[in-house]
Order: sequence, then C-alpha cells, then structure tokens
Amino acid sequence: MFEHIVALQKKGYLRRGRHQGTLVCELSGDIAFPDERPTRLPLAGTIAAGRPIEAIEEREFLDLEDLFISPHRTFVLRVRGDSMIDDRICDGDYVVVEQRDTARDGETVVALLDNGEATLKRFYRERGGVRLEAANPSYPPIHAKDVQIQGVVVGVIRKYRG
Repeated sequence: MFEHIVALQKKGYLRRGRHQGTLVCELSGDIAFPDERPTRLPLAGTIAAGRPIEAIEEREFLDLEDLFISPHRTFVLRVRGDSMIDDRICDGDYVVVEQRDTARDGETVVALLDNGEATLKRFYRERGGVRLEAANPSYPPIHAKDVQIQGVVVGVIRKYRG
C-alpha cells in the first residue's frame, strides 16, 4: 500500500501535510477527475447515415475540450442570423472560435468592422482591402479597407431540436 500512496503523491493526486506520516494524506485541490468533467460525453459507437451497419457498442468517451485543442485560446459564440446557412452554420448554432488576428483566404472568421460591429463571414484579401462574404446569396459581400480578425471558426455545435 505504501508504494501506491507514494505513486499518487508523485502524480500530484495526494499531498502530505508537514510533520505528518506518509499515511496521513489529503487529496490535492487541483486535480480533475475525468469522469466528472461536464465536457466529457460517452461515445457509444458509430451509426450509419447511409446503408445500415452492424451495431457494435464501444466504451469510449468524447471530450469536447480535447476535440478543439488549439495552441490558441478558444471561445464559443452563439450565431444569430442566416448569412452562413450554405456553410451549414445556422441561427442558434454555436461556433467554436480559435482566437487569432490573422486568417487565410476562405476561412470563416469573426471580424470586427470599423464601425465597431462584428460579423461572421468568409475572409478574402483583395487589392486595397478585404472582402467578407456570406454563405447565403441573399447577403451582399462586405468590402472594407481593413477589418480586425478576432478569430477563426474551428467548429460548429448544434443542439438538435426535433
């Protein structure tokens, strides 16, 4: 048992108080138990959306934090409007955004315009400025001399409303 306690101490799960024996320990305050994280969901298997496949149950977990790992800070925004509908980004969806101030042509960005308004559009560099293009033909492109890129979309989360 002693070896197990020492191993847990080395991993940072347990800590020993000053002037206390090895068997008098307490849980470290900064550990996260994987099963208790609200971003961790059971992955029950694979389902066919075409031809039916054999149902095989898997015992795995999908962690949303791991799904959107990035060297940059990430944040989530709720989408209002239908200007990106042809990119399958719908009103009420949540976009996962990687915070960056640069983007490549064609990436979907959160852009801050000169007037202080923000928008979600595809980004393109043009001679003399940029073009922010909707993914819905009902919306004309926005041409601007300069915009501030707040981030680039790396994921979309949708709550199904059946």
